[in-house]
Amino acid sequence: MYIAECSALTAALCWSFGGLLSTTPARAFGALRFNRIRLGIVALILIFITFVTGSWRTLDLHSVLVLALSAMIGIFLGDTLLYAALKRLGPRRSGILFTTNAPITVIVGYFFLKESLPMATTIGCCLIMVGVLLAVFCGTTSSQKHAFEKVQGSLALGIGLGFLSALCQAISVLIARPVMASGVNAVAASALRVGIAALALNVIFLLHRRLRDPAAAPLTWKLMWQTGMSGIVGMALGMTFLLFALAHGPAGLVSTLSATSPILILPILWIATRERPAPGAWVGAFLAVLGVAFIFSPWTVN
Repeated sequence: MYIAECSALTAALCWSFGGLLSTTPARAFGALRFNRIRLGIVALILIFITFVTGSWRTLDLHSVLVLALSAMIGIFLGDTLLYAALKRLGPRRSGILFTTNAPITVIVGYFFLKESLPMATTIGCCLIMVGVLLAVFCGTTSSQKHAFEKVQGSLALGIGLGFLSALCQAISVLIARPVMASGVNAVAASALRVGIAALALNVIFLLHRRLRDPAAAPLTWKLMWQTGMSGIVGMALGMTFLLFALAHGPAGLVSTLSATSPILILPILWIATRERPAPGAWVGAFLAVLGVAFIFSPWTVN
């Protein structure tokens, strides 16, 4: 009973903890180095599972090429931009900015794929944008001093990076959607996408020394553990619970419940930092999740 609902909420909880675990190593290593290490760990785990289960047999050449393109846009570029935003804005702001991938997907699909845009979807997109603006600009108070709520560098640059990461994620989903609908195993697809992105990041990191951040912290066991756990909790476990939820419940319900991470991260931050989130953070997160609910509501079906 309620298997899909519980699994989707657990996925959102994993992503909330993953964002929290990512903040310190992302700020210490820099976005490129952090994402390279994180993806390498997750890729090894997913590839091992894929070969043990034999799910790699569901992949053909066309699927591999399409998923590779999706990986380069969504994970290689999108995740790197997301962690660049995380480094500057912290887990709460970057997490809620990432929810804009839902309306961006709808808008891109409307203009380029000629998909419909019902009234409920339009309302949902507006709610998400209002929620994001509230959470980013009215989500802190002068009493909050914890590093997770501090903005490092330019706020405008951080917001821009967050929106670009969401755009990359939206384009990546639209590219991969036909392949996934053809029956390709989801774990095999995830292993391929993460593995390709990890390989590309490592090649670029090795060939272009100027991309290495001279101010980056040295690789310590503590930072390595935090990076690995952020990948295992946020990507490996989070994606597993999401796929399990999709196997047992309707996509709209699962998508809405799994998008509650901007709300779930607030009490987690409250416990971790011992600082109560500002009212704007709660209202903004609630509006963003409500907007996702509108986008995936039954009313959007023609």
